[in-house]
Amino acid sequence: MTQVTKVQPRAVTVGEGLAVLVAAPGPLEASDSFDRSAGGAEANVATVLAQLDVSAAWLSRVGDDGFGRYLVAQLAARGVDVNAVAVDPARPTGLYVKERGAGTASRYDLGGDSSRMHYYRAGSAASALSPDDLTTSVAQSLLATADLIHFTGITPALSPSASQLTRALLAQPTTVSFDLNYRPALWDSRDAADELAHHVRGADIVLLGADEAADLFGTGEPDELRALFPEPAQLVVKNDKHSVVAFDGKAHIEVPALALTVTERIGAGDAFAGGYLAAHLHGADARTRLRYGHLCAAAALTAPGDSAKVPSPQQLQALAALDDHAWATLRYPDAVNATMTS
Repeated sequence: MTQVTKVQPRAVTVGEGLAVLVAAPGPLEASDSFDRSAGGAEANVATVLAQLDVSAAWLSRVGDDGFGRYLVAQLAARGVDVNAVAVDPARPTGLYVKERGAGTASRYDLGGDSSRMHYYRAGSAASALSPDDLTTSVAQSLLATADLIHFTGITPALSPSASQLTRALLAQPTTVSFDLNYRPALWDSRDAADELAHHVRGADIVLLGADEAADLFGTGEPDELRALFPEPAQLVVKNDKHSVVAFDGKAHIEVPALALTVTERIGAGDAFAGGYLAAHLHGADARTRLRYGHLCAAAALTAPGDSAKVPSPQQLQALAALDDHAWATLRYPDAVNATMTS
């Protein structure tokens, strides 16, 4: 009998997964049916990593319910290790409903290219995440051998105990990646700016949007953010100029995004993070890391759903290696299609 060697995950993502119910286009009250999918920032990043030849695990909590079992099965089917997902017998799995516009004359309809999220996550199983979730034998084994731990600002926003968990992750002797993902509605009366600034300063790799940084820290300018946060070895600022700036130590690199037509914006930031982190784990330089991020974000922006199906590693490698002029003229998904015929 052939023995199958279990691959120990190189990356561990930690945070809430959500069942997603996608309504038919039009006012939410008029939708007779809903399509089901899986979402959640850290779960999305894990699925991108798995597509890009990075073994990944997801550490979380789900309810002892059908949505929880669905989430775990979906992540496992996408190649993510789910052995560190705890089942909470007392709390439900979080979910959200995605309302999509049809552009009708109804006062309750959204524009034809718009969507709105309705979250039902208060008291969810993931809101009970705490440092205790890091003490299980499975979690300890994953964290001890991982090359990267990733979570977002959504996780500490879920509850004080979840914030204690992420602070414990910052103390791990492993490279820690943190995506700001500021969600004001989750913070209630807690001081989001101080808490999230602590996480930015404590992480090794930090990704943030210029707009959310301006709301929290008073500036969205990359150079000012670097001066404010010199601690992370890599600081990535997604700005409003259709480009991304990365500070890699003392180096400063800016790479423009690809031309494309947006279908859905949800999940693009997670896809960017997954692409960037996969390239980092494969030993790529800063320019290549940013290009991988852009290409994966483009895959999410041009397709419906939260979880992006990204280009193959071979396609990413070929496109990321283009010279600056060729990169600047790319349009997505035409560029990817061209690599399939060349």
